[in-house]
Parts: sequence; structure tokens; C-alpha cells
Amino acid sequence: MRNLLPLISSHPGGRSSLTCRFRCGDACFKETPNTSDNEYAGDIIARAVSRRSMMRAAAVVTVAAAAGTAALTGPNAPQAEAVALAGHGHEPPHKPALSGARGLRFSPVAPNKNDKVTIPDGYSQNVVIRWGEPILRGAPAFNPDKQSAKAQAGQFGYNNDFLSLLPLRGERGRQVLVANHEYTDEILMFRGYDPANPTREQVEIAWAAHGLSVVVVQEEHRTGKLGPVSRHPLNRRLTATSEFRVTGPAAGSDLLRTSADRTGSRVLGTLNNCAGGTTPWGTTLHGEENFNQYFANGNTAEHKRYGIGTGATERKWERFDRRFDLAKEPNEANRFGWVVELDPYDPDSTPRKRTALGRFKHEAAQPRLTSDGRPVVYMGDDEKFDYLYKFVSSKRMKKGTSRAAREHNLTLLDEGTLYVAKLTGDSPAAEIDGTGKLPTDGEFDGSGVWIPLATGTTSHVPGMTADEVYVYTRLAGDKVGATKMDRPEDVEPSPRTGRVYVALTNNSDRGKEGKAGADEANPRNANKHGQILELAENWDDPAGDGFAWRLFLVAGDPNDPATYFSGFPKESVSPISCPDNVAFDDHGNLWISTDGNQLGSHDGLFGVATHGDRRGELKQFLTVPTGAETCGPVIQDRRVLVAVQHPGEVDGASVEKPASIWPDGPGKIVRPSVVAVWRKDGRDIGV
Repeated sequence: MRNLLPLISSHPGGRSSLTCRFRCGDACFKETPNTSDNEYAGDIIARAVSRRSMMRAAAVVTVAAAAGTAALTGPNAPQAEAVALAGHGHEPPHKPALSGARGLRFSPVAPNKNDKVTIPDGYSQNVVIRWGEPILRGAPAFNPDKQSAKAQAGQFGYNNDFLSLLPLRGERGRQVLVANHEYTDEILMFRGYDPANPTREQVEIAWAAHGLSVVVVQEEHRTGKLGPVSRHPLNRRLTATSEFRVTGPAAGSDLLRTSADRTGSRVLGTLNNCAGGTTPWGTTLHGEENFNQYFANGNTAEHKRYGIGTGATERKWERFDRRFDLAKEPNEANRFGWVVELDPYDPDSTPRKRTALGRFKHEAAQPRLTSDGRPVVYMGDDEKFDYLYKFVSSKRMKKGTSRAAREHNLTLLDEGTLYVAKLTGDSPAAEIDGTGKLPTDGEFDGSGVWIPLATGTTSHVPGMTADEVYVYTRLAGDKVGATKMDRPEDVEPSPRTGRVYVALTNNSDRGKEGKAGADEANPRNANKHGQILELAENWDDPAGDGFAWRLFLVAGDPNDPATYFSGFPKESVSPISCPDNVAFDDHGNLWISTDGNQLGSHDGLFGVATHGDRRGELKQFLTVPTGAETCGPVIQDRRVLVAVQHPGEVDGASVEKPASIWPDGPGKIVRPSVVAVWRKDGRDIGV
């Protein structure tokens, strides 16, 4: 029997402590914000609805399957040709492993610790754009020793995360790239940085490095290489000091008013934008995630539920702007934690914070349409033991690109119903023992309900007004008994099947004393590697209130009995740990980027088949450099884009003592960047 792959860190999630400090404010080392006494799925099962009644519930989606919808079915056991992996205990193949599901026919990259972006044989890559490259007219070339807030406001921001590539009509070979800039790591940005005493200049540069970038990119003829078109009229930077509108049912609420904005409708800035989504009407959505870390002196139960500390912050912004001091502006934090909608085709438009989608640590927001054209947005709250949500609009999308259609579609996310998920397993509680061992029915699966929280100005939560539901959505989920999950991050519906895939990154606190134990949806205690849940709405109706679910993938070393790959032979898959962002290709394969790999390798990007006789076949496409995280995958027919976030973010690293020399080599400052990968022969990826 082969040995398990080595663990590389005892730190939660495999991140460096430097990443935890600057990305999420050391959330893993603080009290879990969710202290509600919600029932865990394991408790529900133990009390349970009988297995017979559960089978009747599952029969609803089985009938739906007969009607040609995307209901869940049992695991397959494909007789697939093995795709052996080289290195780390896997036997090398005799020939390049080019078999596989369509779209995944490439030689998988072996686990490694290379300080570069490692890609399959037969592929090429280029750095599309780096932190600090000028994109606006008048912005200077990047000079790490002469940074300024004015320069940074015209340059590509720091720590790129979510990416979207949109078509650009009338300009051949060009597309519009939209990027989130999640957070700044001042230790890796400024020489001689003193965390206890940042300067105003450093703080203002950091404000300008947060936010969003819109930049037109040009492809090189006959390759997949992309490069920025500087000073294009659509190019744009939005920062921590740009103006944003607050829209939807909570706009104008007393809970959103401050001394600087007595209307509760205008906010300066967007913070900690993690993943996002691209709408069918041509806008982009951006999730404000770990916003709590920017605010000092929290002093209410609501602040605590959102993880806001009672003292000073890491970056000390409160010294330079009173809005970051909650002792002076107690409502300012309520103006962050939303989904932001941006129209990248209108550089003069004001982005909007959509209150109807609720306020929490939004990892992402990806819409699909109902049969009558109403958008449904699925969302995860990226915190241990927090919840899975969806929003169902009450308005139908108008087709076309006319001014009237665009104006109408920019109101779609302001009216509708916000829901939170409650999941129930269908196996006896005794079979879910925390080890990840499959129950006797061969799957972790069950059913669930969407519990309504609010519709417009009507609250469905006893004891809470509609404004309170939208602003304190976590507390609303607590009150209605939502299911505590293992850090629900990116949530994506498949454009081919309608099934919804939820990346649950990890939860090292699962099963600890006083914490929720394993349940069927979160079946491992001390969960270091995470899992991916697959959800099918009853009758394939995204607007419905019920669903079936099962775990599609239980991540970790394939040699570990606790891992699961939808029944695909585990000796034929790549090791994967800590799934984070996800995306689909046109073949229906799910692509997964990782954050915090616990298996002795750098983070990477993986593709996995979701249907057919190779369902569960997972292959690694690339790895990122030392200290980096893989973000924002975009999968096109002939190109893959990834955002290489926080390269060199290793404990003890600094500008003077870099832990990575990527992307520009020795003597150059480490720079988060976007990378494009394509086939050398010009053909489609993985076919």
C-alpha cells in the first residue's frame, strides 16, 4: 500500500500565518463567529425522518430525472483507462496520459514545489498583466521604490482574484478583462514596512490597490497570448475610495447611515473582493468577503457575529480615516459585505451594492436563469460553520443590448426573495463517524430546503425587520436553523445540467469540543482538505424551495480511504486539497482552483468530469509559484486564465527577503499577476 502524501503545515488550511494576517485578519485563530445553537445535520439525522420518508423525498428528483432534468443519480463505477500520475507515490505512466474526458485530455501536472507556473507538456503561457502595470491614461510605469496613491489608482491593483473575460464587439482579437483585487500585503509591497506604524502614504497606496480593475486585452495572432491595451476608453480602476451606490430594499436604512452619508445610499469603496460571477446580461458581480478585518473597535453583538475585533486592526487604517473606527462610525462596517454589480461596458457608471442579496462574507455570486428568465444567484458565506444562500429575482431578464434592455437588467438584483439552505442526510447518524467513511448506501447524500428570509420589504424571520435581515443576514440564518457548513466558498451552477456545485474548502474545527461534529454533508472531523457538494433543485426549478444533494468529491490524498471521487478509480486521479474557486468549460467539466494545499505541493488548478462514464476523473492542469494561491479561473475553448495571488507570501518573507522570484526573476519585486495558458498547436484545451 502506498504511503499517504505528507502534510506541509499545521496551520489551518495550509496557509502561511502571513496570509492569514493580511487576507482574513487571522480568522482561524479567533472565536468562531457562529455561536448559534442551530441543529447540525447529524442531530437532525439522529432524530430523523425515517429512511423511508427520505426515499420518498428523493423520489421527487428521481421523477424529475425521468422528465429530462438534472436530478441526482447514484454513483457510477466507470471502467476507465487509468491515468497514472507521476511523483509522490504515483507510478509514472509508460506514455503521456492523453486519454480522459473531453476537455481533460492532457498529461496531468505532478504535485510539486516549483517557484513558477507549471503547466502540461505541449502548452505555453504568458503573464497577461502584473500588479502595478499602468492601465489608465497618465499612469506611470510601475516603480516599487517610487509608489504613490495617485500612480496606483491608474495601475492594475494588488492580489488579483476573480477574473471575467467578456467579448468586445467591433474590436477584433480584443476582450474585456475584469479583475478583483482582494487585499494588500504591505510587508511584500513596501521596503522597510513597519506594521505598528504605517505611514499615510502607504495606507493611501493600499486603498488604491484594493478594488476592481477593468482592462481591455489583446490576443496575439495564432497563439493564446494576451496583453493589456493601456489607456483604452473602457479601462477603469475602482478603489477603496471610489463611489458606490447602495440599491435594493435596505438602501436608505438607518442601519446604513453614517455622519458622511446621512442617506444610507452612497458608500466610498469596496473591500476584500474575492470571487464573483458574470451575468447573462453582461455585467460582473463581486463578493466583498473578509471586510471585518478593516474595522477597529467593534462593540456590539452584531459586530462580533461578523468577526469584527474589539481593538486596533492589522493595517491601522482607523488612524487615517475615522470611518474605519466603529467607536466613531458604528454603521460603517454595515456598508461592506455585499455583492457589487459592475457594468464594465460603461466606464462612467457607478457600481451598485445589491442589498437584496444579503450581507455576509461573500465568496462569489454566480447567476442562472429560471425557465421564464428570472435570475437566481447562488452564494456562499466563507466562514467555518456558516451558510449557503440563494436569491431569486422577481423580474425577468430582457434580451438584447438596447439601452432599455440594459437599464431594465440593471434592476434585476434589487427585487426578489433571499433564502438560506438547510440540508438533511439520508443515512443513520451512526454511519457518519467523522472519518469520512462512506455510509452503507455508498454516498453522502440527502435532501434540503431553501428557507425564505426576506422578500422586498417583508421579513420572513420572526423578530427581525426586513432591513435587519439584509444587514445582519448571518443572524437571520441563525434564527431559522440553517445548516452549518465547512466554509462554503464559490458556488457555481453548471450551464449544461443545471446542477449546482459548492466548494467547501475546509474546517479544522469540525468535531472539536463545543463545535459541530461531522454530519453527512460535512463528514470529516478536523477537515483539512474540504469537499465539493453537488445540488439539484427539485424538478430542475432554480426558483423552487427544495433540492437533493450529494458530495461529488471528498478531497485529499487518493490513497486515503476518507477521499471520494464520485466512484471513479482513485488510483487514476490527481491529489487535491482545499477547493476554492470553481468554473466550467464548454464540455461540462468543473475546474477547481485550490487555496491552502495540505498535501506537500503548491496550490493548483484541476479539471474534473461531472458526467458520463468518466465522472469523477480529476486531473491537475497547473501549479502556481511558492506561497501563491490559484484564483479566478477562466476556461475558454483555447485558453485558460488564472490569477496568481499572493506569490511569495511565506512566513518571514519581505521585500528585502523574498520567498519567491516570480514572475520577473532575481532582484525584482514579487508581483501578483494574471497568467494565460494555451496549447502550442493552437487547438482547443484538452481535446
